[in-house]
Order: sequence, then C-alpha cells, then structure tokens
Amino acid sequence: MIERYTLPEMAAIWSLENKFKKWLDVELAVCEVHAEDGTIPAEALTEIKTKAAFTVERVNEIEKTTDHDVIAFTTNLAENIGPASRFVHYGLTSSDVVDTANALLLKESCDILLAKIDAMLPVLKRRAFEFKDTPQIGRTHGIHAEPTSFGLVWALWYSEMQRNRERLLTARERAAVGKISGAVGAFAHLSPDVEARVCAKLGIAAADVSTQVIQRDRYAEYLCVLGIIASTLEKIALQVRHWQRTELREAQEAFKKGQKGSSAMPHKRNPILSERICGMARTVRANSIVGLENVALWHERDISHSSAERIVLPDSSATTDYILAKATSLLDTLVVYPENMLKNLNLTRGLVFSGQLMLALTQKGVTREDAYVYTQRNAMKVWDEGGEYKELVLNDEDITKHLSQEEILNVFDLKHYLRNISAVFERVFN
Repeated sequence: MIERYTLPEMAAIWSLENKFKKWLDVELAVCEVHAEDGTIPAEALTEIKTKAAFTVERVNEIEKTTDHDVIAFTTNLAENIGPASRFVHYGLTSSDVVDTANALLLKESCDILLAKIDAMLPVLKRRAFEFKDTPQIGRTHGIHAEPTSFGLVWALWYSEMQRNRERLLTARERAAVGKISGAVGAFAHLSPDVEARVCAKLGIAAADVSTQVIQRDRYAEYLCVLGIIASTLEKIALQVRHWQRTELREAQEAFKKGQKGSSAMPHKRNPILSERICGMARTVRANSIVGLENVALWHERDISHSSAERIVLPDSSATTDYILAKATSLLDTLVVYPENMLKNLNLTRGLVFSGQLMLALTQKGVTREDAYVYTQRNAMKVWDEGGEYKELVLNDEDITKHLSQEEILNVFDLKHYLRNISAVFERVFN
C-alpha cells in the first residue's frame, strides 16, 4: 500500500489487523448459526466467542510454515480457544471466509469514499453559485471558442460527481456480498440457508450463485468505478493546471506562507497538487485493468487473482480516498482571477462573437453560406493583420446592409451568452 498517501481511516480498514478481525467475524457468525441449528454445542459457542483471539505477529509466524494464511489464522485461533476450536471453520473453505470478509472491507471502503464525495459536493455547489455570472472564454481544441460562465464549469463537475456517487453506491451493493457455499459453490457440506443467515448477521447480501469464490466481475466493477472517479478528479485537476499557466493565470492553487515552488527559481508557484492528482489517477485506472483481468479464472477457481487483489483493492481504495480529499481542499481554496478571465476573453479582439454574428445575419435572410463568408473573412483579417473585429464588421457593407449599428453592437454583448445559465443551474441544483 502507498503508505505516504494513505489517510488513517482507510489505512485502518486495509490493515492486517482489520482483515483478520473480519475473518474472525465471519468465523463467529458461522459458529452462531451452527449453534442455532444444534450442529455445535451451545457451550462450545460460548467458549469460542470468549477465547477466540489472534495476533498479526503470530499469524505471520505460523504462515512461514504453512504457506497458507487462512490455515495460519485458524491455527492461531485454535491455540487460544482450545478443544472447542474443532468447531471453528466447520464446513468452510478458505474463500468462504476471505471473500465474505472482503465484502465487509469493500463496504467499509465505499462508506469512506462516499463520505469524501459528500464533502466535495457542497464545495462544488458553493463555488458554482459564486461564479455563476463570471464570464470566461470557453475553449475547444485549446483555442478560444465562445464565452461561457465560470460557474457552469463548477456545475458540470458537481453533476459528474453526483453520477460518480450513484456509481459507487451501485458498486458498493454489488461488492458487499458473501458466500458460504463451499469448495465449488455447490453447498456440499452446508445449506444455502446457513449462507443466508450468516450473511444477514454480517449485514451483507448472499451471492445468488458462486463457485469457490465470489465472482470477480463484482470487484472489477468497484475498481472501474474508482477509475472513473479518479478520471473525473484528473479532469478537474488538469483544468486547474491549465488555468494556472503564467500566460493565463485565471485561477491557481492556494500558495501558503512558507511554501516553496522551486529550489532554483524562488518566483515559482507550481500546480503541484493538481499534478499529483493527475499522476495518482493514472494508477487507479491502471488497477482497474487488473480487476478486469481477474474476472476470468480457471473453472471453479484458481488463485491468480488473489495476489493481485492484495495490491489493487487496498491501493485503489487508498489512492482514491487521498485524491478525493486533496481535490476537495484544492477546490475549496482555489484562488480565482475574474479580471484575468475577462482580459483573456478579449485577447482575440472580438472574434469569439463571430458565431452570434453569423446567426444574426441568417435571421435577416442571408444564407448561412454567405453569412459564414462575411463573418470569416473579417475574422481572418484580425488573425493575420490585427485590429478589432467589431470595427471591421461595422465597416463591412455586406454586413451593414442587413444589420444596423445597434444590432451589430448587440451581437457583441456578453449577456447574450450567459442568458441561459440560470436554466442550467435549475436543472443541476434543482
């Protein structure tokens, strides 16, 4: 696990201590059902629940001999329980314990990630309304396109994070399933009723059908959802990196007192947090491929998935948790320069109004083809020779014979481009 970037709450979930604790929870739930059915004596259950204990150190020590972590775990339990330990793991195979415990770990991880998304959404909403009426140049292909609202960018992020929340809820439901169906999933030693009751005690659903393992499309979905969330965060961070460029300086990461940007250039303020988010998002996406590769296993199971999952499940969970927290902090404190946005919007000296000018001409009966010619030829003069687009348009006879001076000036009014922002906000924020 990437310890440096793992927040304490997520680190605790994926610790060996908690993993073995979840294994014990599964074993005890099975013993309770056995006791209810009379499969094991009630006094044995009491002894098991009273004495069952493990230490990570002892499990690891035993595993050096057994080369099998679940056997090492149950052996450590037996050392503490005594004779009643013969009823522990009764009728189970290792994956009954491991996969059912994984469901508990993934459920807890999803809860943390959902809380992080819930913390981000109000920040996005607040800043969307803060900049609802702030004009910014929209860019396509990296080139100035048409004016937009800076708040609209935040509203878009808000809507996307809402979808990510819905995706994660679905992934949580699919991943939080257990199985107590035995070595090939056929319930040779225990009944489906035992499985259902054990899972109910643990607060998860039972898989409708399984082999020796929970089917890995469930884990793949979880990892892919994390990949999508990470991609959204990278999209956001990439925008911040662009806005922070010296030539633009429309927005930038907060730069705290005492912070240093470069060992060689004291003037530097670099978008280091945004770059970190972008880089770490790539690892989450890469791990989703491992999840997809783990779906195909030989027959009722092999263990080619197991070693990889010990890396990708905790690492993807921890990385997504970390970059969600960092992205929220970044956006909450993002420094915005509306005056630079307006300055950049005007860099092309009015060219961004060409589309509205073309439409105004077509409203006066000019064919779209001719309107395009009139507007483009003046635009190309500005690109190549300089000057103000509005002035060239006001002196173009092909245009002025169809549009009055007042109508032309209205074309160059920013309010026209922002007039429907409230309607979009109503749809997003209701």
